[in-house]
Amino acid sequence: MFPGPLINATTNDVIHVNVFNNIDEPLLFTWNGIEQRLNSWQDGVSGTNCPIQPGKNWTYEFQAKDQIGTFIYFPSINFLKAGGGFGPIRVNNRPVIKIPFPKPEAEFDLLIGDWYLKSYEEIRSLISNNSRANDSSPDKILMNGKGSYFDNDSRVFESFTVTKGKTYWFRISNVGTAWSVNFRIQNHRMVLVETEGSYVNQMALDSLDVHVGQSYSVLVTADQEEQDYYIVAAPKQINATGTSTLIGVAVLRYGNSVIPPRGALPPGPDPFDIQFSVNQAKSIRWNLTAGAARPNPQGSFNVSNVTLSQSFILQSSVVEINGEFRYTINNVSYVTPETPL
Repeated sequence: MFPGPLINATTNDVIHVNVFNNIDEPLLFTWNGIEQRLNSWQDGVSGTNCPIQPGKNWTYEFQAKDQIGTFIYFPSINFLKAGGGFGPIRVNNRPVIKIPFPKPEAEFDLLIGDWYLKSYEEIRSLISNNSRANDSSPDKILMNGKGSYFDNDSRVFESFTVTKGKTYWFRISNVGTAWSVNFRIQNHRMVLVETEGSYVNQMALDSLDVHVGQSYSVLVTADQEEQDYYIVAAPKQINATGTSTLIGVAVLRYGNSVIPPRGALPPGPDPFDIQFSVNQAKSIRWNLTAGAARPNPQGSFNVSNVTLSQSFILQSSVVEINGEFRYTINNVSYVTPETPL
């Protein structure tokens, strides 16, 4: 199954996931965005968990305590994520707490990820080989595991069927390993309503930058002529033309449509315009008047006359450690300990 099954929970639910490791190397799953209050040993990362050994299983148990939102799970070690294993997590409001927008007709999970023609074992080897690290760039973008897997014309695209006049909730996540993407739907605008567990002040968008590991919720109203429309996820910092297989494509399908998508793929912002991404991210604001996990909204709080006494500068760089390139923050890099904490 690719992607993995949906974990569909409600605030404060306790979730049990029994993972069987049927591959030939150790495996860990992490639950991206779940807070794991007083429960870090279930987080599924190498600093706190022992990996599941081949042929063994482990049951994760964690609570979506005081949370709502759109999240993902994925393998967290040894570049296994590049081979799949990821899936969506929904944490829904409790019935007593209303969502801050009219209930949509339906919800769709959309997992966008870059894809390699080489196996994850091959890519892992290339990354660890400094002289060939540049050969490890992704080859494709898939949506819900569908698209152009190989260099041929045989493609099966993900599709979402809608009814004219209805509004739909798209939960979008970037499950890739390398590329940020710009997401857009031909002739349709989106309304951003939630990001990774927080409702936000609603804002209408023509396109949305989604970086690796991020999740967003958008509302899309089927208000165009009844036909099919392109859904596009285009890589950032890559010169991908409208016919390139580097661009991920899906289809928004009106229920009565007999007309396939027409015209060129919808254009987006300049993929090299970093300021577009920065400005869009900075414009997103937490909705402080909406209840989420609890019935009482946050409300606003103004802080004034605060004297700043310290500044912290975090600088990233790449250095060679034990013969391998590693990213660092202030010249410090994480190395997995032999024994979890």
